[in-house]
Amino acid sequence: MWNYTQTVMDHFMNPRNVGEIPDADGIGEVGNIVCGDAMKLYIKLAPDGKTIADVKFQTFGCASAIASASALTEMVKGKTLEEAAKFTNQDIADFLGELPEEKMHCSVMGMEALQAALANMRTKNPALAAPDVAQFDPEGLDRIVCHCFGVSERKIREVIEHNKLTSVDQVTHYCKAGGGCGGCRDEIAGIIAKIRGIPTPAPAAEAPATPRPLTNLQKIKLVQETFERAIRPALQADGGDAELVDIDGDRVLVRLCGRCAACPSAHQTLKQYIEAKLREKLGPALNVEEVRD
Repeated sequence: MWNYTQTVMDHFMNPRNVGEIPDADGIGEVGNIVCGDAMKLYIKLAPDGKTIADVKFQTFGCASAIASASALTEMVKGKTLEEAAKFTNQDIADFLGELPEEKMHCSVMGMEALQAALANMRTKNPALAAPDVAQFDPEGLDRIVCHCFGVSERKIREVIEHNKLTSVDQVTHYCKAGGGCGGCRDEIAGIIAKIRGIPTPAPAAEAPATPRPLTNLQKIKLVQETFERAIRPALQADGGDAELVDIDGDRVLVRLCGRCAACPSAHQTLKQYIEAKLREKLGPALNVEEVRD
């Protein structure tokens, strides 16, 4: 059970500015492919073209996601675009009093929604006074570092710099990078080292190229342990869940439950998180398939 502040609970139970703005000047839509959190932010400008007159949001997610979105709308309403563009995820967390470290990715999602809305605004009408947003550069800072969660180097650098992070586990709590198969953790550690100006840590020793053969009983036990100890807790933390239905050779049959069952990103959760996590333990031949009632 998460320990939430009274402010978080107030914004969760009584969220401000919920809804949509049909004639919005800018719309930002972001989401998390694993836990299913998603946020859509609408911004309407005053006649001066510089001040945020109205802002509304729609979100699907946990208490922290709803509270972060609600707080963000209160923070930016009445601000100029230049002022709003300076807000960070830490400002959202400070406004709420505090967020559990494991839930800081919700405040990051709020910041991303705001950035996306400002970028959308400038794309639709370059004459507006929307602050410049960095051009997408897939070969540079916008290259994907964490493929399990689709997190770029730019996003990793932002959460490290804005929140003074010093460990890979902290980065995972803030943007989920490194929380899937774990293959990017050495690279994230290198990014931290560069930003902090310390020697780059040596990469972890590689696992043997050919894993030892597993008996059927060993394979079933390893799937069950990974499912219960790693996969389900991560899904349950944000209101989702999954049930292990059957194991047939290299086929693992899974039923998604809770928020995961109704999530539009359910297939990505199944393949890019559950399957990736199990393949990390049992090899690339394993396939996860969804069972529907």
